[in-house]
Amino acid sequence: MLIGIDLGTTNSAVAIWKDGAAQLVPNAQGALLTPSAVSIAPDAQTWIGPPALDRRAAHPQDTATSFKRLMGTSADIVLAGRTYRAEDLSALVLGALMRDVAALTGTMPSEAVITVPAYFNDRQRKATRKAGELAGLTVRRLINEPTAAALAFGLQDKGEREPFLVFDLGGGTFDVSIVEMFDGIVEVRASAGDNRLGGDDFDTALAALARPLIDPARRLDALDPARARSLLERAAERCRKALSTASEAPFTVTLDDETQLSAPITQDAFESACAPLVDRLRAPVVRALRDSAIEASELSDIVLVGGATRMPVVRKAITRLFGRFPNTTVHPDHAVALGAAIQAGLAGRDAALEEVRITDVCPYTLGVEVAEADAHGGLQKGLFSPIIERNTPVPVSRVESYSTLADGQKHIEFGIYQGEAREVARNVRLGDIRVPVPPRPAGEIDVSVRFSYDSSGLLEVDIHVPADDSRHNLVIVDEEDRGREDDLAERRARLASLKFHPREEAENVALLARAERCYEDHIGDLRRMIGHWITHFNGALDTQDPRVILAARATLSERLAELESAGPL
Repeated sequence: MLIGIDLGTTNSAVAIWKDGAAQLVPNAQGALLTPSAVSIAPDAQTWIGPPALDRRAAHPQDTATSFKRLMGTSADIVLAGRTYRAEDLSALVLGALMRDVAALTGTMPSEAVITVPAYFNDRQRKATRKAGELAGLTVRRLINEPTAAALAFGLQDKGEREPFLVFDLGGGTFDVSIVEMFDGIVEVRASAGDNRLGGDDFDTALAALARPLIDPARRLDALDPARARSLLERAAERCRKALSTASEAPFTVTLDDETQLSAPITQDAFESACAPLVDRLRAPVVRALRDSAIEASELSDIVLVGGATRMPVVRKAITRLFGRFPNTTVHPDHAVALGAAIQAGLAGRDAALEEVRITDVCPYTLGVEVAEADAHGGLQKGLFSPIIERNTPVPVSRVESYSTLADGQKHIEFGIYQGEAREVARNVRLGDIRVPVPPRPAGEIDVSVRFSYDSSGLLEVDIHVPADDSRHNLVIVDEEDRGREDDLAERRARLASLKFHPREEAENVALLARAERCYEDHIGDLRRMIGHWITHFNGALDTQDPRVILAARATLSERLAELESAGPL
């Protein structure tokens, strides 16, 4: 059975595709959301979800929450004297969701589509896959959370939709995606985000605001720090939720002796405390709009996803940012899981979804490490040279050329990285490949490096050295996928069909030949003008961007048609 899972920072949910619709699965307590919490006692007894959350206040040293933020890191989480990684605890949550599905359907699921923040890097995505494997699942696909939410929103009526923005603020992460729907295609135009911003941060700001108000005598200082932090976190969560529907709410902590520390918190005070967090919401929105080349005024909707978007302070900020009210028709806590189930239906080739196709984007820039000569005769090493830019639609294949820097150089080593920083040390290293080259004077040997990337994270690197016509290949893929050779071969075959420069595409070759004939047929100002058109189109081809090329091709074709229809002067 193939299921869809929203593996969240604060809460997780699971859904199935059944009878042509996505259906959420309740847990043992009858709730559709399961807290992403794990508590382990010294005798190894384990609680997951609601009971783990209940134990947090009394046993903070044995209970973990928000561990999704540590996915892909080497951070250790110690519970009851034992050490765990974020993927270990995530696997326990996934296992609980699987048992909920089995209780409903009578069948234990074996495959899943799991959602991840759009801005998760390669390490974080691999850790998520690892969590699924530890839980006994084959992870068919990772899908970005705002993309999943867009599926849930966009397939309500299966109609065409102008570009809309999915604003996804969950418990621990913030994502923005700009999506368009047409002809049964759900196309992600751009994604951006902040993996360290979510409802948890608003709780922390609220706790910092309230602590001196409720505890002027500093009685909390006498408690174990983990215990005090747990009490404040629970009180902040309750107060924040209350402030979503009231202008004032109590912030109350109950100590072990039943003493209550309490103070009223106003909405205005909360908004002031959260101002720095609200300011951070703007940058990912601006980046996504810039990368998609879409103006905010062109967006048809601002769709809110994630429980933290219920906060009035967030909704006010969104309204100010876009100059209009957001769309609140989708359930903020359920949309991502429902979208994951829809993607599961697509993966299972359900007949009800046979006309739907989804395209996503590369969330981070992919490139190689290079060195560049500076103005003083030295070499600046460890620099990042992008090959596939972030927010490029996938699957995609792009090629760039590089040259040797030293006389007699016998090898070129390409470090392969993912990220946005100028220095590769601040990006994520994915691998490396060392290529022999003929020893020649500096700059005489050119090497073409082609990156081909698909939506599941397969990156294929092809290097061609024209001087000796040697070719080299490196495949970077999740370890779990290495055992699935048939699937891997099929994915590589699909990428192979993309491995040509747009200059080699028949339609572009024909149009350039047509333009060259026109250039030869004319003289004077007309010839110079046609030459300018050809240069502009060649520049568009060099971008290797299908949207840019399509627009430039239409323009050149139209201009040539007008020129040809005019006939001889």
